Formats: sequence, structure tokens, C-alpha cells
Amino acid sequence: MIDATGERSCTVVVRDGVVAELRADDDAADADDDTVLDATGCVVAPGFVDLHAHLREPGHEEAETVETGSRAAALGGYTAVVAMPNTDPAQDHRGVVDLVRGLGRRAGLCEVLPAGCITVGRAGTALAPYAELVDAGVRIFTDDGTGVQDPLLMRRAMEYSLGLDMVLAQHCEVARLTTGAVMHEGRCCSELGLPGWPALAEELMVHRDIELARLTGARIHLLHLSTARSVELVRRAKDDGLAVSAEAAPHHFSLTEEELRGYDAVFKVNPPLRTVADVEAIRAGLADGTIDAIATDHAPHPAEAKERPLDDAPPGMLGLETALGVALAHLDMALSDIVGALSWRPAAIAGVADRHGGPIVAGAPANLTVFDPAEEWQVRPAAMASRSRNTPYVGRPLRGRVRHTILHGDVVVMEGVAQR
Repeated sequence: MIDATGERSCTVVVRDGVVAELRADDDAADADDDTVLDATGCVVAPGFVDLHAHLREPGHEEAETVETGSRAAALGGYTAVVAMPNTDPAQDHRGVVDLVRGLGRRAGLCEVLPAGCITVGRAGTALAPYAELVDAGVRIFTDDGTGVQDPLLMRRAMEYSLGLDMVLAQHCEVARLTTGAVMHEGRCCSELGLPGWPALAEELMVHRDIELARLTGARIHLLHLSTARSVELVRRAKDDGLAVSAEAAPHHFSLTEEELRGYDAVFKVNPPLRTVADVEAIRAGLADGTIDAIATDHAPHPAEAKERPLDDAPPGMLGLETALGVALAHLDMALSDIVGALSWRPAAIAGVADRHGGPIVAGAPANLTVFDPAEEWQVRPAAMASRSRNTPYVGRPLRGRVRHTILHGDVVVMEGVAQR
């Protein structure tokens, strides 16, 4: 068993939605135990928490629904996911937030935590009603997919956030530098004759928002970092004691710009896949804690959208079912540190540490994942729970697979099969 307090060997007993007791590992199950889940050779850990998932509903159900996305999350070991607000209508008022949360409860596969918008309609012109949304249970606010371009508006957002229990999460992209861009700006895009997306477009906004946070004292979270310079800027901000956190997506520590040489739009993502040096910097940032969390940026798209020409296809990749396998296959980190980046560290940022990611002790909520860290496997798109199939990991060996997921004491995944 691995949690934030360390590692030990034991049997976990769950009753009435909570951890009832921890037994010595060699104790046999009681005769009155209803269900015994075999965890031989596995790790029992607090359920994973994803800070960054696009569940698409309402408005884009052809790509994903809250139910199908929740099922993918449960199969990936997640007991909570933050649902991004770029829905239609956007999650900029209580009605849509309550709808998304209610759909998650109805699915009953993981806790769905709707994010709120920083600006109304994610249009970047007027601030969303923060107090109303915080009262509705929203913790994370972002215009993800569109960074807040106006620095004065972002300063005002930070100032308003100070009196509320909320975190502003920024999509770091200066849009004027990325117009028409398809992939990372560098040697590879020049050889392919494709418009390039400069690393500076991310780094300028990372720098801007760190300095605005320094000025205002606000807490900020930086989404899907992808460049070496971004990692270094966050590292320095943390050294200065600023309330800055950051995440990285699995594809940014496992894939490079070279994947685009086949002009396959499944590898088109925002921000784009970068260089080998950037990938190594993201890995180093996760290893030393500069980057707090692994977040999937799960972005489903229907097949017909990804089959369009590269410059016209939408960016995004699936991530919920493969994040653990990618992390264990590509990160040279202690297993407990990888679990922390998937579980208790994002849980703290999302404000759900009272029920997800906490130590596995008697009386704690039974939101757990059980995974085999040694199992090697490959993705079969047709077998995935997501309504879409745009995964970049077909034919690539992954290591580590979820066997069971427990939500509020109920087994929602057993032996790798969703129970709902």
C-alpha cells in the first residue's frame, strides 16, 4: 500500500463507504466479507485525481459524454476528475455547473468536479461570477483552450480571487504568436513546411502570470507545461515562495515533435509536442517537484474530425485510460512519487483532499485504486471506454495497469472491467 505517509504491506477492509480497518497482510479474509479483491503483486493507493479532463458534455456529446468519460477515468484509476469548462454552453454559471456535476453523480463512476470559467463564455472580456460559482462548489477556474490574453483582466481576476477559496488555472498561450500554427516551431516544422508554434508563446504567459501572482499574492495553477523554459520559470517562482503550482500531461513527457513527420493529426495537440530537450525538462520537473501533478488533458474528438488535414484537424488526445501506463513506462521516478503526482498532490490543488488522495487509514473515505505496476500492455482503441478513439499510444508498450477502482466503497472497476 502506498499513500502520502509511506509504504507498507497490509489488507484493506472497506465497509459502509470508508476504510474500516487495516489488517496484517497474512490475515485471511473474514467469512462475512462480501467481496474479496485480489491485489496480489499490486499496489493499493488513494484514487487518482485528474486536474484536466475534457468531458465535452453539454454540447459536444458526439466526442464524449460525462458518463463515457467517467468510465474511462475509473478504468484509469481515477476517483475524481476536474471537467474543463469549454462546453456549450460554457460552465460560466451555476446552471451548467450543476448539470455537469449531476451527470457525474448519475454515472456513479467517479466524482466529477466542474471547473468554472475565468471569463464569461471564455471570451476574455468580462469576469465570470466567481462568488456564485464558488458557492456552487467550484474550486478551479480556467478558460482552458483559450488563455486570458488581457493582462489587466487577468490581474483583476487574481485580485477578486483573493477573498475566495478558488484557484485560477491558466492556459499559457499568447494567441498572436500561434495564429495558424500546427506544431512546435523548430527544425522539424521547417523541414515539413508546416507553420510553427514557438515555445515563447507559452513562456511569455507563464512569466506574465507569475509576475501578476507576485504582484497580487494570488494563487495560480499553470496548465499542461510543455517547454524547458516554462519549467525553469516555475522552479524560480517556487524558490521565491510564490503560490504557484503546475501540471504536465503524459504526452509531453513521452512524445516529441518528430511524431508529426507522418502528418497524422492524432499527434496534434495544444500546446504542441516539443523537442527531446523539452521532454527531458518536463521529466526533471516532475522528478524534483517543480511540476506538482500529472494531468491528462484528456481531449476526445470523433474520428472524422481527426481525419481532416493536419492544419484543419482539432488538437487533442485521449489520456484517462493510459496516464498510469505512460507514466510508469517513461518516468524515472520512485513509484511513490509517481502515485503522488497522480493522487494526493492534484487532490490538494483541486481542494478535495478531504475525500480523495488522503492517507489510507481507518475512517478515511474509501476512494481507492489497485494497480499492477509491472503489467505490460498495449492500447486497443476499440476496447477503450471513451466515445472517441484518438489515442497516440497504439502499438507502444505501456507499463502498469489498473485492476480495481473503488468509489465511496463501491467497486466500480473489477479486474479491469467497469461494473457500470
